[in-house]
Amino acid sequence: MRLNNKQWIQVLLSFTVAIWIFWFLYKDIKIQSLLAVLNEASFSWITASILVSLLGYWIRAWRWKLLLEAGEKIQIRTLRSFIALMIGNLTNLLVPRAGEVGRCVVLSKTEDQQVGKILGTVILERTIDMFFLILTMLLAFVLEGGVFVQLLNDLVSLESLFRKIMGYLPLLVGGLLVAGIFVYFIFHKYRDSGFLKKIKHFLRDLVTGFISLKKVNSQFAFWASSAAIWIIYYLMMLFVAWAIPSTASLSLSSLLMVMVMGSIGMIAPVQGGIGTFHALVAFILMTYGLTNEAGKIFAVIVHGSQVLTVIVTGLVSVGIFFKITAQKASKTY
Repeated sequence: MRLNNKQWIQVLLSFTVAIWIFWFLYKDIKIQSLLAVLNEASFSWITASILVSLLGYWIRAWRWKLLLEAGEKIQIRTLRSFIALMIGNLTNLLVPRAGEVGRCVVLSKTEDQQVGKILGTVILERTIDMFFLILTMLLAFVLEGGVFVQLLNDLVSLESLFRKIMGYLPLLVGGLLVAGIFVYFIFHKYRDSGFLKKIKHFLRDLVTGFISLKKVNSQFAFWASSAAIWIIYYLMMLFVAWAIPSTASLSLSSLLMVMVMGSIGMIAPVQGGIGTFHALVAFILMTYGLTNEAGKIFAVIVHGSQVLTVIVTGLVSVGIFFKITAQKASKTY
């Protein structure tokens, strides 16, 4: 996947922002403090967190396979979708959000499928993940309602936000209508151009992938795996919390809140949630009585263990991918 100059500037800008946030957070944290916590930590629990995260990636790859095969007379090996997924995750550490397209390109080369259709399944995946994130936030609100309301009031004035939305609502609706009319006339006037035909073909593949959910052979397996992915996210956080003395006594519901904040931090358009994940996790842990230093060290251990897992597994997946494509190329001669 090649980037133009503008995209490279965006990548460098997001990386600079991520590094600046990370530096700002950890400039007062001494490396000796981190090493002291690691010396006291239980590496058995940290290893368990890494292993369960790998299980989560495998389940995600299997769920993706269910979507890809829905309504189609094809069979995709879970290993192939796992390889594409991990290469995509590795790409996200370099270029934010590019991994979603990258894993589609990888799978299209190993399975000879249309990128547009594969991308449709990825968009559907992300939509469902957002749905489960909202459900998790609602559960956290029920269990930790007081803390949740306090955080919202600290971060943003709800009344002020509502007034701003209502004030800009007519402008937003009008802008969407104008944009819709403009797009309609452009497509109507140039509907026979080759470029628009390519766009239509891509969008058709996109919609085909998106509606594949209705055709999944086992709806129970799909939704159960979707729930399992988020349960595993929670277990990853829980195991690391149990590994560190300062967080071992946190309640199960408070760790659910930590997971929610960490998930929100990962959504930010920076490489691998660097900085934003750490800031939000440390912030919520201070709400539960941990020191600023303890919260930041916990965040860097959780995030660092997962980043190392993605790097190692992603690089191995890249090697396997090149081997698969080389074998396919040799068969064409």
